[in-house]
Amino acid sequence: MGSCMSGIPGRAKARKHDEKIFLAAYPKYRTTSHIDEVRRSEYPTLDLQGHIYLDYTGAGLYSNRQLRHHQNLLSTNVFGNPHSLNPTSSAMTELDEYARACVLQYFKASPDEYCVIFTGNASGGLKLLGEAFPFTPRSEYILLMDNHNSVQGIREFARSKGAGITYVPLTSDLRVSDEALKKALKPKFDGPSGPRLFAYPAQSNFSGVQHPLDWIATAQAQGCLVCLDAAAFVPTNRLDLSIWHPDFVPISFYKMFGYPTGVGCLIARKKSLRQLQRPAFAGGTVWGSSVLGDGHVLLDDHEGFEDGTINFLNLPAIHIGLRQLKDVGRDAVHLRVMCLTDWLIKEMLALRHQYGAPLIRFYGPTDTYMRGGTIAFNYIDTNGDVVDERIVEQRGNMINLSLRSGCFCNPGASEAAFSLEKETLLEAFESAGHHEMAHGKRKKWDDFLADIGVPTAGALRISVGLMSNFKDVHSFLQFSRTFLDTVPTGTNLAMRLHC
Repeated sequence: MGSCMSGIPGRAKARKHDEKIFLAAYPKYRTTSHIDEVRRSEYPTLDLQGHIYLDYTGAGLYSNRQLRHHQNLLSTNVFGNPHSLNPTSSAMTELDEYARACVLQYFKASPDEYCVIFTGNASGGLKLLGEAFPFTPRSEYILLMDNHNSVQGIREFARSKGAGITYVPLTSDLRVSDEALKKALKPKFDGPSGPRLFAYPAQSNFSGVQHPLDWIATAQAQGCLVCLDAAAFVPTNRLDLSIWHPDFVPISFYKMFGYPTGVGCLIARKKSLRQLQRPAFAGGTVWGSSVLGDGHVLLDDHEGFEDGTINFLNLPAIHIGLRQLKDVGRDAVHLRVMCLTDWLIKEMLALRHQYGAPLIRFYGPTDTYMRGGTIAFNYIDTNGDVVDERIVEQRGNMINLSLRSGCFCNPGASEAAFSLEKETLLEAFESAGHHEMAHGKRKKWDDFLADIGVPTAGALRISVGLMSNFKDVHSFLQFSRTFLDTVPTGTNLAMRLHC
């Protein structure tokens, strides 16, 4: 289905007029014009099908060139399982190790200091870290409220070993105060403590807030190992591991360049990796294992952490995708994203109902200082109520608009954004537990939302990225205007199932 908004001549003329004003306000944007040509030649389906794609934090987009190069590689060669020395295995091993080297090179990570562990996704890398981290009753897991569920989940490994769990609270604009961070990082035990892990996102997948990279050294000076979740950060920002030295960095490749899915990695400092204690072993991870001898010896570095056969046929697509990003230009993408984000936030702030009330409630900062191209918000109707996110998505689908709604697997930032209280949440979860015991099934999500006093299933989120252009953000602004001076209603709204 094509976009009905983009096809109207009057709107196209208005967009051209507004684009001239935009270019005058952001003259450096013109230096990124080559991205428009890349979009036309390598991402033609976006415009041919009238897509308004604003979900880059959900997934990056792949180019035709990436597909051509990868498919050509597979169709003109014979590749086998890399765990051998035969010709097809050796050829595959060479390409897979080249992909590993390209990842290190892209992030300027010295192979003497870092190694790359290929995983199924960024979450898989975090699980590897959590299950192998040597938590003890004198250990501590420190993390921001603003963290993806896959980072939050490590707390269960910490809890199972009796370690302490400390959350760093958020301010009203979903940032972290220096005082709160300093307090959280201060050792809690007198005398020797166990290993401590501090985890935080370089960029929030909820609000787009970018948390300072100099926290890495700050936490390490307090005796912490640091896990820097870079999944939302690296698609449009440089991460230089010759300057910053986190101990563990989970990466999602499909969020960077769309293809392949099913492959992520954990970039790990070798000296930090040696502190981990794997609870089990698998094929491909051992120097040797014995049934009669009842023992095993793990391989060193990445080899001891890549369980079974890696996704070897897809790994060559990684260096192809990284080359795509380099050719487009990381700095150009970053500049373009920040220009579009700054303009869009300012225009969204200016949208007001006839009686003066703002149309949009933002969650997070309303400027571009230390933030990326992700914007979390809700529409507010003329009665002052939050517009049901399902109505927004329903209308968005009609014009091929891709956005996202919910808590975005980031419950802490969502709870802070909606000013939820701990006691309210504890009571709601207790009530949900009683309901499941009494009725043999979970409480409906809408009923749970009512218990905690939230009018919707969360926020709306748009995110600007690699191939975004002015037409995308302008079309979204025009879409937003349709919610002015109304109380929107919808029909056949789908039941909410979970966050």
